[in-house]
Amino acid sequence: MVDIVETTDKFVLNLFKEKLSSTYIYHNYTHTRRVYKSINEIIEDSQINVKDATILRLSALLHDTGYTVKRDGHEEESVKIAREFLQSENVDPDIINGVERCIAATKFKNTIPKDDLEKIIRDADSSHFGKKYFEEISNLLRQEYLEQNIHNFTPQEWLNENIKVLIETHQFYTDYALKNWQPIKDMNLAKLINKRKKNEVKLNKEKKKAKLKAKYKNDSPERGIQTFYRTALRNHMKLSDIADTKANIMLSVNAIIISLVISNLVSKLDVNNFLIVPTAIFIFFSAISMILAVIATRPNVTRGEFTKEDVANKSVNLTFFGNFHKMELEQYEWAIEELLKDRDYVYKSLTKDLYFLGKVLDRKYRILRLTYTMFVVGTIISLLCFAIFFYFKS
Repeated sequence: MVDIVETTDKFVLNLFKEKLSSTYIYHNYTHTRRVYKSINEIIEDSQINVKDATILRLSALLHDTGYTVKRDGHEEESVKIAREFLQSENVDPDIINGVERCIAATKFKNTIPKDDLEKIIRDADSSHFGKKYFEEISNLLRQEYLEQNIHNFTPQEWLNENIKVLIETHQFYTDYALKNWQPIKDMNLAKLINKRKKNEVKLNKEKKKAKLKAKYKNDSPERGIQTFYRTALRNHMKLSDIADTKANIMLSVNAIIISLVISNLVSKLDVNNFLIVPTAIFIFFSAISMILAVIATRPNVTRGEFTKEDVANKSVNLTFFGNFHKMELEQYEWAIEELLKDRDYVYKSLTKDLYFLGKVLDRKYRILRLTYTMFVVGTIISLLCFAIFFYFKS
């Protein structure tokens, strides 16, 4: 009988090489040898006669040969292939019947083993549940489903499927499997459950992040509005500072020019009468430039008061100090509270502040433009006058 086992092993190997699709990543000769090895583990630990041991070994080798024909109903096809092959090898009919019965018992769903042989083949066929390499083998089955377009499980779905099978569907029947494989199966199940918990924690974190992201996305128009006002007001303040700096430069330059002219030229006008006119023109334009620079930076004082009606009508801009500097603190706090209750009022006040800052900037830059123009024109005219009068004097 040893010879028939070896002959069957060679037959199955050649059959798989010739007819089994390469998409069978799990149900292949490697799986068959794995089941055969598990069968031998149980046989060696059990009181099984030679005939039953042969039936089990042949069943292990032939139980998945039906996959060379089709996937669904492969057990029936395996039975046909086993019967035809064993009959061709003149195997005892009792052994053939036992092999057929054991192969049929490997149908995993909705079947219960009826005797010891069926229990042994069932345990051997699912022995990977109680092995340390369970996760690796399980992933091969998942890949097989994907390659054959049966089901594309996500990692989480496959994890849940394995947990469900280990808890609800599968069980070991033999004493050997219960003693040696069940503890490792429990460990594998615990690992899967622990992994699922970690994935759930990670998923919850990702959901929270997604919610925050969605909230940020929903709030983005509001943030965009705030950013607009913040940027616009900051730019207006920078432009106002630049205008004040330019006005101060003109004041300083012209003040120095007038000081130098007065200290150096005025004392010489008695003997150089021809310098009176160009000097006067020079001082005149410098003085005009200074006056314009002062006007450009001259602050405009407002009344600094508002009424409750102004707040109710949203006609007062509470963001500008000129509208409240004469009010009592309690009145101003009340007005701000009313302002903050109404988002539109807040934006309306910021809009007013932005608008009037723009009006002030327009006034400053127009006067500054005139100031620089007067300074340049006055300088040119004064220099021409000095040149002309020096020419005629000479």
